[in-house]
Amino acid sequence: MLLKQLFIGKPKTVGKKDAPNPMDREWTSAIFKEPVQGPIYVSKTNLHGDGQADLKNHGGPEKAVFVYPSEHYDYWRKELNGVDISAGGMGENFLLENASESTVCIGDTYQVGEAIVQVSQPRQPCWKPARRYKIKNLALLIQHTGRTGWYLRVIEEGYVEAGQSLRLLNRPFPDWTIARCNEIMHVEKDDLELARNLGDCELLAENWRTTLRNRVEKGVISNIQNRVYGPNNG
Repeated sequence: MLLKQLFIGKPKTVGKKDAPNPMDREWTSAIFKEPVQGPIYVSKTNLHGDGQADLKNHGGPEKAVFVYPSEHYDYWRKELNGVDISAGGMGENFLLENASESTVCIGDTYQVGEAIVQVSQPRQPCWKPARRYKIKNLALLIQHTGRTGWYLRVIEEGYVEAGQSLRLLNRPFPDWTIARCNEIMHVEKDDLELARNLGDCELLAENWRTTLRNRVEKGVISNIQNRVYGPNNG
């Protein structure tokens, strides 16, 4: 597994306030990442120089680093009929080679450069990639295909650099791949036993555990409409 490229970016505002089409209206996001040359410091909450516009749903200790597999971009260019989407386009910090949702597990702990990082949860795609590429159902496409990427928490801070390998130190939950977590959260919603078992995984991010506990104990199934469409619906 190779750290192919690093990306960071601060929030910026684009679009027009009074545009008639909601997809063209003003919005603020840090999804517009730029590649980094040379070493960069990874802290407990983000990469040095990186930022998030929505601190409720992005960033912080459980989402310090967003990871996306480089191989997915070939798929998206074909699926989206020539849309100009390339590395960094999903807003990732780490672009990884030779990694996928089916081969990475919750709790996987890796050494990369000076840092030690740990897989915390899959990404639940929101409306912002859709707004960026003017494809209203893009969040649902990302979710349905399972090409979501995932987040890392930082166990030990330090400098990392593109071209370094990720060395697996520990895999405590080999059954809970990112792909399997996505299936339980988004597809097999009626299987409460699976939800309970995944919710008991101590290294799964707390927001996911809470969602799964609410499903089991209260019968609450999250309404995804606001997340996947948001203000793109007008």
